[in-house]
Amino acid sequence: MVITRATEYAVRTVVFLAQQEKNEIVLKKDICRTQDVTPAFLTKILQPLIKAGIVSSQRGVGGGFLLAKDPEQITLLDIFQAEEGQLKLNHCLVDVDVCHRDAYCSAHEVWYEAQMQMAQVLKSYSVSDLVKRQHEKLTQLKKCAP
Repeated sequence: MVITRATEYAVRTVVFLAQQEKNEIVLKKDICRTQDVTPAFLTKILQPLIKAGIVSSQRGVGGGFLLAKDPEQITLLDIFQAEEGQLKLNHCLVDVDVCHRDAYCSAHEVWYEAQMQMAQVLKSYSVSDLVKRQHEKLTQLKKCAP
């Protein structure tokens, strides 16, 4: 399983929005510039985030985007599911009728356990946690720079 580019950019965009002042509207062009993303791709990324209630949009002059929730209330799992749907590691976990071996398949339980643990890890990190980690890493890099 590979996380899509859309999800990667969605995480970066939400973290960027979380670093702004509370309720500050950020222009699309500023998100594109700082996150190295094209306007068309950013639109594609933002649509599911808006639908999921993670990001809000303001239209018109001075319009743009801002977080719809507090960064502490948004998890990596929320962003992942907004972009990619429910986390499913294997087809047999999506639909019980997809595989007739589920009742005795020894790997089925392993896929389920791995999926549950991955979901728990993604759920355990908030956007606020990511902002803090990024700040700490940037501080460390500045200390190491000549």
